[in-house]
Amino acid sequence: MYERDHCCSTHLIEGDGTFNVAGVDNFVKEVKLAECGLSYAVVAIMGPQSSGKSTLLNHLFGTNFREMDALRGRSQTTKGIWMAHCVGIEPCTLVMDLEGSDGRERGEDDTAFEKQSALFALAVSDIVLINMWCHDIGREQAANKPLLKTVFQVMMRLFSPRKTTLMFVIRDKTRTPLENLEPILREDIQKIWDSVPKPDAHKETLLSEFFNVEVVALSSYEEKEEQFKEQVASLRQRFFHSIAPGGLAGDRRGVVPASGFSFSAQQIWKVIKENKDLDLPAHKVMVATVRCDEIANEKFSSFVENEAWRQLEDIVQSRPVPGFGKKLTSILDVCLSEYDTDATYFDEGVRSSKRKQLEEKLLQLVKPAYQSMLEHICSGTLDKFKEAFDNTLNEGKGFAVAARDCTDYFMTQFDEASADAQIGQTNWDSSKVREKLRRDIDAHVAAVRATKLSDLTTLFEKKLNEALAAPVEALLDGASDDTWPAIRKLLRHETEVAINGFSSALSAFEIDEITKEKMVVRLEDYARGVVEAKAKEEAGRVLTRMKDRFSMLFSHDSDSMPRVWTGKEDIRAITKTARSASLKLLSVMAAVRLDDDADSIENTLSLALVDPKSGAAASRGISADPLASSSWDEVPSSKTLLSPVQCKSLWRQFTAETEYTVSQAITAQEASRRNNNWLPPPWAILALVVLGFNEFMTLLRNPLYLGVIFVAFLLTKALWVQLDISGEFQNGALTGILSLSTKFLPTVMNLLRKLAEEGQRPANAVPQQNPTVPAMTLRSTTNDHSEMSSSASSEVTTSENGTEYSSPSSSKKAQKEYTIRELWTESFTGLALVVVVFLYVQFCNIRK
Repeated sequence: MYERDHCCSTHLIEGDGTFNVAGVDNFVKEVKLAECGLSYAVVAIMGPQSSGKSTLLNHLFGTNFREMDALRGRSQTTKGIWMAHCVGIEPCTLVMDLEGSDGRERGEDDTAFEKQSALFALAVSDIVLINMWCHDIGREQAANKPLLKTVFQVMMRLFSPRKTTLMFVIRDKTRTPLENLEPILREDIQKIWDSVPKPDAHKETLLSEFFNVEVVALSSYEEKEEQFKEQVASLRQRFFHSIAPGGLAGDRRGVVPASGFSFSAQQIWKVIKENKDLDLPAHKVMVATVRCDEIANEKFSSFVENEAWRQLEDIVQSRPVPGFGKKLTSILDVCLSEYDTDATYFDEGVRSSKRKQLEEKLLQLVKPAYQSMLEHICSGTLDKFKEAFDNTLNEGKGFAVAARDCTDYFMTQFDEASADAQIGQTNWDSSKVREKLRRDIDAHVAAVRATKLSDLTTLFEKKLNEALAAPVEALLDGASDDTWPAIRKLLRHETEVAINGFSSALSAFEIDEITKEKMVVRLEDYARGVVEAKAKEEAGRVLTRMKDRFSMLFSHDSDSMPRVWTGKEDIRAITKTARSASLKLLSVMAAVRLDDDADSIENTLSLALVDPKSGAAASRGISADPLASSSWDEVPSSKTLLSPVQCKSLWRQFTAETEYTVSQAITAQEASRRNNNWLPPPWAILALVVLGFNEFMTLLRNPLYLGVIFVAFLLTKALWVQLDISGEFQNGALTGILSLSTKFLPTVMNLLRKLAEEGQRPANAVPQQNPTVPAMTLRSTTNDHSEMSSSASSEVTTSENGTEYSSPSSSKKAQKEYTIRELWTESFTGLALVVVVFLYVQFCNIRK
């Protein structure tokens, strides 16, 4: 480590006037001048050439300037300006050894460098030593008066010079006391000051305002070396703490901070070389500006390379950083504090301005990271809000209350997080991000509200659909005069129930009354829409419904039992009743009647379609036809389901498709009448009785004939049943004859075999069985009714386990067995009756 006890020197300005920038920079670094701040002093020495200036400096400050070799003669030793660091003096003191004046090397006319170096020394130094010979005091030319005159002249070129200490060092003091020499010297100095031309602003200015004059005397170095050294050592003590108030360098108005000394000296020399007037305050500001810029740039670069800042910047790009504001504030504070430390001695205005610029530059650098941090906070807060809001709603809390509570809580969380991210050196406003977060939260709440309201509306619409669709369909299916009143009552009731529940559910959303009323009206309209849609749907199936209703009323009696057309039914009346009911269904389906407005649709349809007179009216022209129109009177088109023309077309199709059913019924009725009319006419019966009396009496007298006839009757009946002659002839006479011809012989043989088996079977061999009851079947003379009867007939048998249903084939088999048994039973009964009649007749004959 370098220590200031070692002397260091450099050639500050070359003999040709070149400023040694590199040498001065190395010198500043070597002596660590930048660390001194304002705690340093600069001493310069000027005087005639070969007047012992370097020797004095070396002994006074411990420097190592090159001294003149007296053995070689008097010649120029110092060229230009040298600078060295004093050894062992505090504060840090720099000494400049100027090239001597009045030297033969430059000549009489080359005084430019002499004036330039003098001006440079006055501008840079705090203390200027003027080396002069004692025996020259009182002389005009040899007493350094030209040098002093030069010093005072160049002083006037400093617009705002600082107060400099001029220390006249009288060399080779004689026996004349200093007390006598000093007044003479001061008088000469005053005369020179008064003779120097001054600007108007300083014509009346005293010398003491510009210079602090000190006079010291030293013995001869060559003749009284020891005494000289003692006097120099005494003088050296005056340079300790020279910058303290009252010290030799006590005036610190124009001092430049040590870190800017090299640049300041360079710029002063540049201005002097350009032969311009030197404005020290402006120069001070300029130096401060340059140096503060350099310091600010250095600190900015240091901040950019700061590892803590780079890690913070990298992390904040992907995720939020806890304590972001405090961490970044601390890093910025360190950077700005270092700037304040390095720039503390420069001009306050410049220092503050450059600090502000540095701060703005740093804040501009970190602002994207701050914005990223706010975005993370914003997005994170929004995600947390969404999750908490959904959980709160799932817990059953009211929507509006949940939205308000969650919004307030998470906005507070954002405020706290954004305050934590706030950088201490700024007053950046996060209101825009906060407003964006609030907009996002409000948008999410609005979206959830819309979804919830939509779900709620859908739920109650579904309930209304379930409550109305099926009942309305059932009411329309059973069309009557009370259908639409019942539908209106159902609609009002279900709508009222749904609206009450819907309004109760809406109260949690705290919706304004106007919006609530609109939603309720939409729900009411939906309920009406369900009814109207169901009515339109049923109207599309009205023809099927009419045919079903006609079929039900025409083919079933009042007890809902299938009709058997026996010939006694009034088919015309039944048909009219069934068609009137179908017409009622058509009139109910013709229009939507959700209002209490009356209409004449039913009367119009009845007069035009059921009243016979309508046919005559229709034949007179289309204009007289009440159904020759596309709309109903007093019914708007929006409520019309079936127009009059459509009703007329449907009725035609309906009557055409039901005509076949009516004709089938008439045919079945006529066939039933024919089948049931097996007795001959009364006159034929009377003729048979009158004409067959003798034959009847013959049979009574001979019962054997009666038995034979009876047995033949039984056999014939058995064959009739077995062959199912009536069923065979239903499909036509030819078909019946052909079928019977193929079945007659096998049936007769089977019947005889069964009779034989029944006759041979022992009585005790017959198992005990429950008697079977033949199922009642309805046979129609038409093909359709015979097929329906044969497919629907079954035999019911009662047993211990309950009721069993047998198939038609088993029923037919049981019918055959029943016929054989019946034949045997009737045969024995007939034979017993014949025996009784025979015995009665014989008894009567015996009595005669």
